[in-house]
Amino acid sequence: MHDPRPAFDDRYATIYDLIYQGRGKDYAAEAAELTRLITSRRPDASSLVDVACGTGLHLRAFADLFEHVQGVELSEDMLTIAKGRLPFVPLHVGDMREFDLGRTFDAVTCLFAAVGHMRTLEELGKAASRLVAHLVPGGVVIVEPWWFPDNFLPNYVGGDIVERDGYTIARVSHTTAKGLVTTMTVHYVVATPEQGPHHFTNTVVNTLFTREEYENALRAAGCASVEYIVDGPSGRGRFVGVRG
Repeated sequence: MHDPRPAFDDRYATIYDLIYQGRGKDYAAEAAELTRLITSRRPDASSLVDVACGTGLHLRAFADLFEHVQGVELSEDMLTIAKGRLPFVPLHVGDMREFDLGRTFDAVTCLFAAVGHMRTLEELGKAASRLVAHLVPGGVVIVEPWWFPDNFLPNYVGGDIVERDGYTIARVSHTTAKGLVTTMTVHYVVATPEQGPHHFTNTVVNTLFTREEYENALRAAGCASVEYIVDGPSGRGRFVGVRG
């Protein structure tokens, strides 16, 4: 079975937060909005697991909003940072297609288009099954998809320069597609006053599943209802499912 995660390494994990925070990403505001979506469907929700939790910034905000939170992440480099940030939160190394925490939660989140790393409909179904399996009846799952085939922009170039915490970071990405498989090649130039600049690349491979394929996977996994909401900072929207 292939490893679906991007080629993260310790260099990328170190600058990951700096890039997104420098670009204005408000993790606390996003967590508050996601919590509103959850509690509007399950008012007494008190527990949450964030799957593909990365370095834990969403999870840190969720910890202030729920009585009990946990996190699952495949990248050990990312999880090391999350553990330093959240020493009292249970965090687990795990693959979203296979993880089993031995308990259920009122809410499950899978953000940052992490589910887009699934390569086939079968893998998408396995991931959806594990997400929903960790919900109590009536629990809420929120999944942020990758782009759909009909709104993906081929050959897209993105660029940012961020200055934060003594780092100057230039990020330039180029995303191409071959069939339903997208490849985003990202070039980073990272400079500090002590070490000067250095360059590395990161490659992220995702799959263009349709809206209907996401919805069908969540319903087949046990969601009695699935709603697609066109909102969120990424522009990709969110799926909100309720377990039957």
